[in-house]
Amino acid sequence: MFYHIKELQYHAKPERPDPLFAKQLQEVLGGQFGEISVALQYLFQGWNVRGNGKYKDLLMDTGAEELAHIEMLATMIARLLDGAPVGDQMVAAQNPVIGAILGGMNPQHAIVSGLGAMPADSVGNRWTASYIIASGNLLADFRANLNAESQGRLQVVRLYESTTDRGVKDMLSWLIARDTMHQNQWIAAIKELEAKENVVVPSTFPRELEKREVSHVLFNFSRGEESATGRWANGSSMDGEGVFKYVANPQPLAKKPKLNPAPPYIHDTLPSVIKDGVGTLPPNMC
Repeated sequence: MFYHIKELQYHAKPERPDPLFAKQLQEVLGGQFGEISVALQYLFQGWNVRGNGKYKDLLMDTGAEELAHIEMLATMIARLLDGAPVGDQMVAAQNPVIGAILGGMNPQHAIVSGLGAMPADSVGNRWTASYIIASGNLLADFRANLNAESQGRLQVVRLYESTTDRGVKDMLSWLIARDTMHQNQWIAAIKELEAKENVVVPSTFPRELEKREVSHVLFNFSRGEESATGRWANGSSMDGEGVFKYVANPQPLAKKPKLNPAPPYIHDTLPSVIKDGVGTLPPNMC
């Protein structure tokens, strides 16, 4: 059960309207790594935890907070769109500054959403549930969460650097700080699970069933051998199950595949044409 508290978690008021920045701000609301994505990702991960405990609680805490961030961003976008001269753009565009702003404005903010935020990214792509990850494996999911917070914080920082509006910067600095916390918490949870389960996901698969001879081998499939100097190619493996090995010139382990021709009713290209590049068609195909 959820309750909506009408007050915002933090301030979301710009110094002045800016329709162009409202468009840009849509990215961290409805983009791949935006607040809609992380809110639903954490909530579905939490709902999918079979049982209660600290990990479920952590996910639900953070998912609920991300809903608050959606509201903050939606409020900021609406305020950035306040007073946008969309009624007669030809007249407004006579002012070169206003004309430049309107030229970069998202017209759907006026036509579709009535000067409000939309579940879309900065170029108008609608948010999609394919952005979220909720696998039921907490270690795999927490790693996805760490990536989402890393990418999200990067985008918010870039937006912070691209505005001079002190009100916008104030809100973004809050979101940046919360992303800092969320990265830290997922790292802490990851390390705790790794200590219990090992670092390889899933830890429950019997290791003797995998081809152990290549479990810790780095194959060099690019020019040069710079990758051979990394930690991933030398010393004990990170899972403690073996020693890293580097193979400079990996060789194929299987023969060239040979596939049987498809039956005639499939109407594939004739094998003779594929093999020789030329061929004679049967009379009934001329």
